[in-house]
Amino acid sequence: MDSVAIIIPARYASSRFPGKPLADILGKPMIQHVYEKAQSVKNAEVIVATDDERILETVVNFGGEGILTASTHISGTDRLVEVMSKVDADLYINLQGDEPLVRSDDIEMLINAMRSDESIEVGTIYHSISAQQAKDSNTVKVVTSHSGRACYFSRSPIPFIRNNDVQINYKQHVGVYAYRKSVLERYAQLPESNIESAEQLEQLRLLDSDIDIYAFEVMKTGPGVDTPEDLQKVIAILQGKQPASEKSLLSNIELVITDIDGVLTDGGIYYDEHGECMKRFHVRDGLGIKLLQQAGIQVAVLSGKDSKPLRKRISDLGIDIFMLGIKNKEMACQEIIQRANTIKANTVYIGDDTIDLPAFISCGVAVAVADAPEYVKAKCDLVTDTKGGFGALREIADKILIEQGKSKLIEDPAAFLKIHANVTQ
Repeated sequence: MDSVAIIIPARYASSRFPGKPLADILGKPMIQHVYEKAQSVKNAEVIVATDDERILETVVNFGGEGILTASTHISGTDRLVEVMSKVDADLYINLQGDEPLVRSDDIEMLINAMRSDESIEVGTIYHSISAQQAKDSNTVKVVTSHSGRACYFSRSPIPFIRNNDVQINYKQHVGVYAYRKSVLERYAQLPESNIESAEQLEQLRLLDSDIDIYAFEVMKTGPGVDTPEDLQKVIAILQGKQPASEKSLLSNIELVITDIDGVLTDGGIYYDEHGECMKRFHVRDGLGIKLLQQAGIQVAVLSGKDSKPLRKRISDLGIDIFMLGIKNKEMACQEIIQRANTIKANTVYIGDDTIDLPAFISCGVAVAVADAPEYVKAKCDLVTDTKGGFGALREIADKILIEQGKSKLIEDPAAFLKIHANVTQ
């Protein structure tokens, strides 16, 4: 099995946030948060590579391993090359020191992908974003081929949409890389390219030198820390609060896919004296679904079970797109998105348990109900304050309507009365 070294480049100097690896996050320096996430990866050596004695001292003080490197390195990869001469491994993971919300599962997935295909020299990860988020030049986008090979990285929204009828799934690059040793041995000799200089993206040097990078999709990640404002966002997330700036998650939603048991119901199964199964639904969820539909937002149902009560509820709510008795929710979500004529980035999935994890990956925004297991909530972009079966979907419906400027449907009695005849709870 390939040996793995996770290298965390961390420099003190930063034009936007000097000393950020040492910034305090809930009582720990940021570099310690990243280091501890990396330590959760199985069978991997973890080392901080820094150009500053203060960072090295901090790492040593919390029991970590660090190496002092030159201060002249232009990029994290250059620093990685220096470390390679001191730390031997088959695979080197470049994990930025300003990613305190990185998921160890994503790093392990990347390592396993490299181990399973020896032809891949460089691997990285990405997740889906909305068209609005793609406009941010600080957000690096990637376009991939059908095989997952990265065609190009850019700060511009790529691809450019010339035909507005074409639906595009924008992909945000996450700056975690896996390199084979042979690539790093060549990296220092690779010429810096014009596109690398123009975009200020070090990975373009590899593409310009005909070294393929393969990108693997993960669920939406938390923000990295480039500025003091980013630091406050991360702290708010770790405290269980949703920063106001994160509201854009729901601004482009066109489709809501929901699980039934544990989301639209409380998860309980009731039997009458004849052995017939009954379900308990909440009227507020029903009204929320109808209000979304009135606002032009489609609602679809996806469940691992099938029964007469479920079909009756779906019929009463006028839901046209539904798939019941489905075990592979990842593929089912992809089919529903296609049937709804929208895209992944504009789709919400609401779930409550492990069976929903593949569906989270297939949709742009993953939502868990309040009483979902902690390991499920950890995989989501949003967690409701309401338990499943008690109006959790209505909570998300209200947030979508408010964020998209359609709050009159829920706040204005006159506006509600106009649509009341078509509303079913």
